[in-house]
Order: sequence, then structure tokens, then C-alpha cells
Amino acid sequence: MLRGLRKLADGLIGLSALLGTIGLIFVTGTVIVDVVGRAFHAPLRGAQDYTQMGMVIIVFGGMALCDKLGGHVSVDIFERSFPHRFNHFADIAAALIGAAVFAGIAYTVYESAKLSQMLNLATNIVRLPKAWFQWVMVGMALVTALGMIVRAIELSLAGSGARAPREIRE
Repeated sequence: MLRGLRKLADGLIGLSALLGTIGLIFVTGTVIVDVVGRAFHAPLRGAQDYTQMGMVIIVFGGMALCDKLGGHVSVDIFERSFPHRFNHFADIAAALIGAAVFAGIAYTVYESAKLSQMLNLATNIVRLPKAWFQWVMVGMALVTALGMIVRAIELSLAGSGARAPREIRE
């Protein structure tokens, strides 16, 4: 069952990262077109809107992959001073706290998306519906939370001698 859950989480993480990559390509293209257009006194209408909404997809699209690869900032000044068992439980606690934070983000943005949809909120220039991007952000935050929960479960089942993979910890 855990293997199936890991496979599901990895698939969703890959999809989220792919969407983030597409967002990055789109935002980069938007900026290039806008800068070149400005040189010819014809800036891209709505470039700011496209860039702002694209950044939501870039940041939250890559968050789950960042966690999976151990890319989040961690301060381990005292890690070598603590017993291995303590560090193991700290790794589990960090994954669970992270999952709770991302679940909280998802819930808060979900509530905001409902308001945005009800009030028909949109971006300033090209009137892109904000709720669309908020729904995407909710999904990506939930994928990140799922990945963190799966990591916590895997660490818990591995026993106190296990730590996050070496390539993740370096």
C-alpha cells in the first residue's frame, strides 16, 4: 500500500513540476516579448498579469519536487551534537509540520478562491480570473502536503536508524 501511495505521490509531484516548468517557460517568453516590444514602443498588453499569475504556478509547481529532493533550507548547526534517534524524530516532525503548513495554505487559498469566484475577481489588465490560479495553487499545495506525509510515513516505518537519503541531506 505504501508503495502505491509513493507512486501516486511521485506522479502528482512530477505533474506539479511539469506545470511549474511550463509556467516558467511561459513567463520567460512573456518577459522576452514584453522587453523586445518595449524597445519598439509596443509592450505586451497584460505582461504584468501574465507574469504574476505565472509566478504562482512556478513557485507552487516546484515546491513538492523541492521537498522530495531535499531542497528546502535547513539549519543543522547542532545536528551532530544530538543522538541519531533524536535527529530521526526531528526529520519526521519536520515533514509533518511542513505537511500541516501546506495543508493550511491550501485551505486558506481554497477559501479565498471561493470568494474570488463569487466576486468574479480578475487581474487588472487582461481580466484573467484569479480563482483559476487559486485552484491550481490549492492543488499544488495539497500535492506538497501529500509528499511530506508520505516521507514522514516512510521515515517512521524505516526505524530510528534511518534518515533522509544522503543525496537529500547534502
